[in-house]
Amino acid sequence: MTPLRQRMLDAMTVRGLAERTQECYTDAVARMARHYHRSPDLLSPTEVEAYLLHLVKDRKLSYSSVNHAASASRFLFETVLGRKTDEHLRPPMARVPQTQPQLLAREEIARLFACCSHPVYRMALQTIYATGLRVSEACCLRVSDIDSAADRMCVRVVAGKGGSDRYSILSPTLLALLRLYCQTYRPQRTPGKWLFANGTRERAVGVESLQRAYQAAKHCAGVTKTGGTHTLRHGFATHLLEGGTDLYTISRLLGHGHISTTARYLHLISPQFRPPKDVDPLDLLAGLPKL
Repeated sequence: MTPLRQRMLDAMTVRGLAERTQECYTDAVARMARHYHRSPDLLSPTEVEAYLLHLVKDRKLSYSSVNHAASASRFLFETVLGRKTDEHLRPPMARVPQTQPQLLAREEIARLFACCSHPVYRMALQTIYATGLRVSEACCLRVSDIDSAADRMCVRVVAGKGGSDRYSILSPTLLALLRLYCQTYRPQRTPGKWLFANGTRERAVGVESLQRAYQAAKHCAGVTKTGGTHTLRHGFATHLLEGGTDLYTISRLLGHGHISTTARYLHLISPQFRPPKDVDPLDLLAGLPKL
């Protein structure tokens, strides 16, 4: 590891940046350095902006991805290297278009789960949909984060986005599936007691691996809508709204800092949907059609 990379990691650690953010920032800076075949601390603001343009025009990356590189560059130059530049010399941040996500229908979600043949990945995807967790949060779950006590019934998220802990719902259907999963695959006996362990059972399943499993299952199910595992989180929020759950509760379950972030799901609800009378509207898995 180079001294500059270590300085950047130390600066992010002392400021409490999440592990995932640290990985994104260091990877973004490393890719920029490889692009120019020079140490990143030798690059000028003009070269950084040219690199961001390359990501948009040549690599065809989304503006959200480009902004990750811009944020990493700002942190490196201003925080790590101490270059307090004028505003016009800072790496520019693109204005991200506010698009509405493509939601999966309940029947599409059921088909997708049925097409995911890997039991660990399938259980992780079902957990994301039933709890609204981010994919990184689901991957980091440990067996002890599942509280099945009758008067609790919740899933604990440790150090989620922004480093905050929170709790999400644990429905009876998800609990039954998790119990069967744990009886079969014994995650409680793995070294790290990860709920969803990788192939060696020594580490948690990777975010990229789960994303690939989602895309493969989506393709197998014949679902052509765009989006990754975050689509299941969108479905969680929207389907709870359609079932009558209030916006504030959903905001807390999702871990949103502002309720205005959650309010965008109001535009996605279907006025035609009526939850089945014999199904708890909080138990999203129980509300899926049987295939």
